[in-house]
Amino acid sequence: MVRLSKWLLKEAGTGVNKTLSEILVCPLSKQALRVCEEPPSLISDSIGVSFPMKDGIPCLVPTDGKILDTDDTMKHDNAADDSANNK
Repeated sequence: MVRLSKWLLKEAGTGVNKTLSEILVCPLSKQALRVCEEPPSLISDSIGVSFPMKDGIPCLVPTDGKILDTDDTMKHDNAADDSANNK
């Protein structure tokens, strides 16, 4: 039992598994969330709010969300455009 628990914790890391990320939605807009690796967070692009993840657990309480600067969203848009152009 202890080995299984250690293995599960090791495998969990800080990321959100794909199935969970497909199910979770923004608690405010009810739109899909995007996973951001650094810092670990879930981002609602529709309203520009970032929800933190602590130890791999999403904190989706509306008061935990941070409003993103327009610079942060512009950086993501430019990175997405660059990756689309490289394909």
